[in-house]
Amino acid sequence: MAPIVHGLEVEYYDRVGFAYLDIDDPATAPFRSALGYRLQPHFFLLDGQGNVVREWLGYVSPDDFRTAVDALLGQ
Repeated sequence: MAPIVHGLEVEYYDRVGFAYLDIDDPATAPFRSALGYRLQPHFFLLDGQGNVVREWLGYVSPDDFRTAVDALLGQ
């Protein structure tokens, strides 16, 4: 999944902020807890106010990500 996510990060770099919640990093524990992070991979799409708009567990195709991000961006 990393190559897909990193590719999308490059594609949307000027419109979307990407954050990575490393399950082994105690510094991200509060964020994982607040979001209900359960297992790897677990992806969240947040709006500008930090509300979860969409989440995925497991593999996600690039097109699924693009569709959700584009809808949020109003494209």
